[in-house]
Amino acid sequence: MTRSLLQHLVGDAEFEALFADEAEIAAILRFEAALAGAEADAGLISETAADAIGKATAGFKPDMADLAQGIAKDGVVVPALVRQVRAAVGEHGKSLHFGATSQDAIDTGLMLRLAAAIALIDQRLVALEGAFATLGERDGTLTMMAHTRMQCALPMPVSTKLAAWTAPLTRARRTLNLLRRRLLVIQLGGPVGTRAELGGKGELVARRLAERLDLGLADPWHTERDPIAEFGAVLSLITGALGKFGADVSLLSQNEVATIVIEGGGGSSAMAHKSNPVNAELLVALARFNAGLVGTLHQALVHEYERSGAAWTLEWMVLPQMVVATGASLRIATALAGQIGFQSGKPQ
Repeated sequence: MTRSLLQHLVGDAEFEALFADEAEIAAILRFEAALAGAEADAGLISETAADAIGKATAGFKPDMADLAQGIAKDGVVVPALVRQVRAAVGEHGKSLHFGATSQDAIDTGLMLRLAAAIALIDQRLVALEGAFATLGERDGTLTMMAHTRMQCALPMPVSTKLAAWTAPLTRARRTLNLLRRRLLVIQLGGPVGTRAELGGKGELVARRLAERLDLGLADPWHTERDPIAEFGAVLSLITGALGKFGADVSLLSQNEVATIVIEGGGGSSAMAHKSNPVNAELLVALARFNAGLVGTLHQALVHEYERSGAAWTLEWMVLPQMVVATGASLRIATALAGQIGFQSGKPQ
């Protein structure tokens, strides 16, 4: 799929790929293959059926046009996908998706993709902290003018500014590592979250499923979306901290202040002398974007009864955008940290 021009500005190809249709389908197919294996372990389906499902799902190429029609009709992609895969499995098709519901497949598939996203976010946080450390080694002992309420205050070392940029990211990384234990878990509840269709072997199947997918074990959480909402909050905290970094760089690089110099700033179509703080401005925009979306994501906590198509759809619309914005912010911030240099300033 061709990326829009705006995606090249505020998007991130690595994170976007995790939420592409192909990635979602591949994750759902991993769930179905692992579920079949877990149910064979529990004696609910035959080993032959599990093997047939595993072979059919490996490298399965769905009819995307049919899936598009299916999701428009059913509100979820799984019924159409299961129908296609059952046809590929053949005589053992009835064993596919046994005892599961669409939400089990979609939520577990989401966790598989969020596991990759969190690992990448962590890598980028480490890289950015390293970039700030490098900047500190070079410029940390310089003196700059502190500002309070947009006015010159007192001189302070550059290292104090760098510490203020770094500390929130360190805290967010620690929080994210703690949250992943609660967040990255399987979903397996069956039609109404009771696992009754698994004939008393629901706990065993869930445990085997978690082991096969390298995810945590959890009770059904169809309507309990608080870990996802908390994850969204952490994303907003990360982009908010980076927005603060961007705002500071934008202000400190103003010609009238000249505490920071940016190399390779953006150009102007009308004023050749300008070097615009594009990356810094993007960090501010992405911070405000995620701050707005986190409230919308929290609206998706409100489910009616045992499943809400409205809340679920809202979550699908919002969460990927927040993850991509966070990935983009981290990439842009690391690039910006490599562009800037401090110079000692005096009160204006």
